Amino acid sequence: MIAQLRVDDRLIHGQVALVWTKELDTPGIVVANDNAANNEMVQMTLKMATPTGKKLLIRNVDDAIKVFNNPKGAKMRIFALTNNVQDALKIAKNVKDIEGINVANVGRFTKDADNAVQLSSTLMMTPEELEALKELAKLDIPVFHQIVPNNAKTPISSILKDAN
Repeated sequence: MIAQLRVDDRLIHGQVALVWTKELDTPGIVVANDNAANNEMVQMTLKMATPTGKKLLIRNVDDAIKVFNNPKGAKMRIFALTNNVQDALKIAKNVKDIEGINVANVGRFTKDADNAVQLSSTLMMTPEELEALKELAKLDIPVFHQIVPNNAKTPISSILKDAN
């Protein structure tokens, strides 16, 4: 079961490693990212950032979906990370047991900044990401924006409404 699917363009970093892993109390972290799955340098960096005692899997998105749907792990709480909204949407459409999707940090590294829409201080979406976010918000899963656990969860639907 995915306790939280977090969209964060930095994947594992201090805030994720030190704050969110404790808050969610998940023994496993799955990074669902095609680039990370195929880049040894990125994998090494993610492993170094993973807290001691946490199990880390780095898979491409399609293989991560297989991991999430594997009956052997059905009772294990997983903290899942991806770095873009399109991958989160693909996971959400193909995995049934997701408690919530936190669209936290997106767009800092976008190559299409001229066409991007600023939704908040940590959310800048390209037109394609914005469409994926709108589709994600329509699913029957709580989709919210929350940087750290002591921040309020802001529903993505209200952020989208304010952007229009």
